[in-house]
Amino acid sequence: MTTTVEGRQRFTVNTSIAFPPGYYVVWSGQYEYLERATARLKIVVPVTLLIIFLLLYLNFRSIPETMIVMLSLPFALVGGLWLMWLLNFNLSVAVAVGFIALAGVAAETGVVMLIYLNQAFDEVKLRCTLKDRKVTRRDLYDAIMEGAVERVRPKMMTVVAIMAGLLPIMWSTGTGSEIMQRIAVPMIGGMISSTLLTLIVIPAIFGLVKGYRLPNGGSDQSATPSAPVKRVTQHIPEPAK
Repeated sequence: MTTTVEGRQRFTVNTSIAFPPGYYVVWSGQYEYLERATARLKIVVPVTLLIIFLLLYLNFRSIPETMIVMLSLPFALVGGLWLMWLLNFNLSVAVAVGFIALAGVAAETGVVMLIYLNQAFDEVKLRCTLKDRKVTRRDLYDAIMEGAVERVRPKMMTVVAIMAGLLPIMWSTGTGSEIMQRIAVPMIGGMISSTLLTLIVIPAIFGLVKGYRLPNGGSDQSATPSAPVKRVTQHIPEPAK
């Protein structure tokens, strides 16, 4: 016997009711619609994740940077699950649509953060090249701090704009509000956790991936020793008497 409610109901009906020949039971109504939607979501969700992966790869042309954004998506979904638990919402088709939209927004903000981090790291590498020394992990950490700080204001503007549009939907009480609330709740909770994700998790993963083969040391270390300075002495003749 299965552990789901639908499985227990089917098991109870099949074991407690004896149908005469020619009679059978068909599960229809909203349950039938839910089964159809679940079968479609099993195709739509993997296809959506695959499309996000392909778009990220076409943007970065790098598998590690693409995986940085993809691996950070589950952290963005945590906030949506927490808010659903607090509001006692069950998983439904509308909730799944909200999570799909949340995955797209989280990937977008992650891409912007990664662009800022790459720009800051490229500037640090250019400065190290001009100083004729190797890039160290200390230089990478300085670039991460610089790039992450520049991303705070755009990220907060994005979160405030999305929350301002979704909060009235969550508080609505009109016709169709029950469905719209279940679309808005995962996105509202996910945007809260996505803020922490973009500002903390992605820079941490970026530092682990980029600093794997970098040497340790401070930013003041030189890659090549300076050449010895030759002291030249010149004899100055005394003035004639």
